[in-house]
Amino acid sequence: MSTYNHGHHESVLRSHRWRTVDNSAAYLADRLTGSEHLLDVGCGPGTLTVDLARHVAAVTALETGPEELELCRREAHEQGQDYLEFVVGDVSALAFPDDTFDVTHAHQVLQHLIDPVGALREMARVTRPGGLVAVRDVDYATFTWFPQNPPLQRWLEIYQGLARANRTEPDAGRRLLAWAHEAGLRRVLPTATAWCFANDADRAWWGGMWADRVLQSRFADQAYARSLATSDELAEISEAWRAWAEHPDGWISLTHGELLIEV
Repeated sequence: MSTYNHGHHESVLRSHRWRTVDNSAAYLADRLTGSEHLLDVGCGPGTLTVDLARHVAAVTALETGPEELELCRREAHEQGQDYLEFVVGDVSALAFPDDTFDVTHAHQVLQHLIDPVGALREMARVTRPGGLVAVRDVDYATFTWFPQNPPLQRWLEIYQGLARANRTEPDAGRRLLAWAHEAGLRRVLPTATAWCFANDADRAWWGGMWADRVLQSRFADQAYARSLATSDELAEISEAWRAWAEHPDGWISLTHGELLIEV
């Protein structure tokens, strides 16, 4: 079983609820005609899922448990999209027949899986011939910030160490193409895009979110449990995120790998 590194604390959901088609699935949007049935793997709190539903005919939202799935169901209801289908399941063993969906989509999912290659095979299996598998994952090693701040470098080291202790790959973005090839998928269009947070409002949001996450989310629990960080160290990192957010020259960018795979 894979261990989800972030958990579902409010500080994590604050980040995930920012995601939309424009900022997280633009690489896919131009390929959608409006007639597709789309499977959204790892739908989370649902803002991206609900936005995707505006671009296709039908959406099936998949999450690992009923509590996680309820977050997406609530978002869909609030947005007046009660027609979405909601399914609890595991991307490594999808309970759908072959060739069920026109598009199978996963955003920031493969980085959290012990077997991302197997997941890609399953996503391709449930996608009809001529359909698309679309995946996008960040590459943590590409996080670049200014001004330089040693506690933030330590944060990155802790996160990467935690992910790898859980047998998952935090620098997934650069590996997506290799994983697709290993899964036997060859009709692949690889691209990359970046998120950048540099104005006052974006810094306050991103820095404040991570300042809370390093102390209150599953990141902190696992860092303690695996002896990767002390409470004093995480408190210093939290303050470093707030100091970065308040700096008028503060900048951070992070690169994402993206694949459109024709099945």
